[in-house]
Amino acid sequence: MPHIHLLSPRLANQIAAGEVVERPASVVKELVENALDAGAARVDVEIEQGGAKLIRVRDSGCGIGEDDLPLALSRHATSKITSLEDLESVASLGFRGEALASISSVSRLTLTSRTEFQEAASRVEVEGREMDARISPAAHPVGTTVEVRDLFFNTPARRKFLRTEKTEFNHVEECVRRQALSRFDAGFTLRHNQRVVQSLRPAESSLDRERRIGALCGQQFIDNAVVIDAEATGLRLWGWVALPTFSRSQADLQYFFVNGRVIRDKLVAHAVRQAYRDVLYNNRHPAFVLYLEVDPATVDVNVHPTKHEVRFRDGRLVHDFIFRTLHRALADVRPDDHLRGAVAQSVGRETAAQGALVDSMAGAGAEVGGAMSGAPSGYSGAGGNWNPNPPRQEWQASDQMAFYQSLNGGGGVTEQPARPVSNLPETAPTPPADAGDEPPLGYAIAQLHGIYILAQSRAGMVVVDMHAAHERITYERMKRALAEQDLKSQPLLVPVSLAVSQKEAALAEIHGEELHQLGLQIERIGPETLAVRQVPALLRGADTEQLVRDVLADLIEHGQSDRVEAVTHELLGTMACHGSVRANRQLTIPEMNSLLRDMEATERSGQCNHGRPTWTLVTLSELDKLFLRGR
Repeated sequence: MPHIHLLSPRLANQIAAGEVVERPASVVKELVENALDAGAARVDVEIEQGGAKLIRVRDSGCGIGEDDLPLALSRHATSKITSLEDLESVASLGFRGEALASISSVSRLTLTSRTEFQEAASRVEVEGREMDARISPAAHPVGTTVEVRDLFFNTPARRKFLRTEKTEFNHVEECVRRQALSRFDAGFTLRHNQRVVQSLRPAESSLDRERRIGALCGQQFIDNAVVIDAEATGLRLWGWVALPTFSRSQADLQYFFVNGRVIRDKLVAHAVRQAYRDVLYNNRHPAFVLYLEVDPATVDVNVHPTKHEVRFRDGRLVHDFIFRTLHRALADVRPDDHLRGAVAQSVGRETAAQGALVDSMAGAGAEVGGAMSGAPSGYSGAGGNWNPNPPRQEWQASDQMAFYQSLNGGGGVTEQPARPVSNLPETAPTPPADAGDEPPLGYAIAQLHGIYILAQSRAGMVVVDMHAAHERITYERMKRALAEQDLKSQPLLVPVSLAVSQKEAALAEIHGEELHQLGLQIERIGPETLAVRQVPALLRGADTEQLVRDVLADLIEHGQSDRVEAVTHELLGTMACHGSVRANRQLTIPEMNSLLRDMEATERSGQCNHGRPTWTLVTLSELDKLFLRGR
């Protein structure tokens, strides 16, 4: 029988490295977090060959004293906690004292540092089977530089798992992006193979923060984002959430930070998904950059060595706060918010394409645009003869409004006879198109193929899917009416018996009152048997057994369930769909304007309850570009 023996320090560290150091990005994460914990105002990351050859992280933090350098590369050595009380309210990013020891056991590591109280810097390296530290003098400003060379050189099996240089660097870049999003007060530089990939200055003002978000997440995200800032019960949630129209095919633009630490948490993901529930199309994913600030004592960050997971003391409180904050913010989104994003994107595309298009037109000798005597440039005389050499002048679509009105006597679109729609006003007034206080969606001018409403606004042309828009309006009214009347229950003639686990049966018994508020009366009639005696009246035709099992699964996973509400809203959505105006239904101009005004006042009116968009904007600049005006 083999004897029990102590592992060598190097082997123990290599085993620990398996949890901490998965790839070069893991090294970058640990080193950048150490730099930020040291109070660095600047962090420079330099990578070669995706990080397999070199990872160098340099910071302007407080540095490490010469006497502490040997300990810095030892396991379970840290300056961030000293007692269990410190561990229960950790405010720093790192605290376990394992990272540097683990990294140095699978690479050639050199650490150079200097504090403000030292005249010269010192360098520490580890080598040999026992990982003895060797200290030597060095030149270095106040702060620390860590060089990690030849990652996994002594563990070839791990090195084989590394992907291509491009893939590994993409992970490194994502890691730096997360850290830069977590700390606006610090500047970051990222270089790969001597090429600057990212250079970010500290962002103290709100404008600078938005610029950093735009640089890291894309300008389209910030153009389509709603600003969040809410506080309640000792919690604060702030940041940016994208409009539902800016959804993603995958969850690749979702960043959530708790006290500055980026995390992945099922509870948070569920709260966000629930807030976006009836405004996202099919399997699309929302985009967000959110920051939750809580008392460090109410969140446990010592759950996993990578510190990506946390555990909240009161998870239900956190879940409800996140959900209600985002739900309210998305409900308050109105066409104005969508218009700002659409116009900003249009301006950005126009600016980016303008130079190339103008150069192309000039090279071809084209002369487009201009205005002469109330007619388009290039035409002259009553017969409209083309003059190839007119003076070039700006000619925008907005300049032609008076000209078009004079052509048809200043009148609007002639109203067509139409059958009245029962729940749309027939006599809504049509304000003049040049009204000073124009509503966001402008004024209706025509109906296209009995499906779309065409409206004119200062921003351009608004196209509305009248059925989708009316569906959302009807749906929100039905939800509001149901909420005001409370959820009514209906007893089942024959109770439904369910065979469940003891855990599920106990859960149903514990949460009996909450289930009753959802319209469900569930009684435990055996150790592993439940009887469903009442269900919500609206759901009397639903699959009762599946509904209850889904509710219990939610309670196990998240401590609460919105399943009944989700199924109820799904039913209301179906009813709203059938009760809304249908395609090929002719509406009068007043009816169209009434629908536009209702959209502007309705929550989540940018999408129908299936998540499809209800309207879109074609800006004047986009129209000008289509017809080559102003070039």
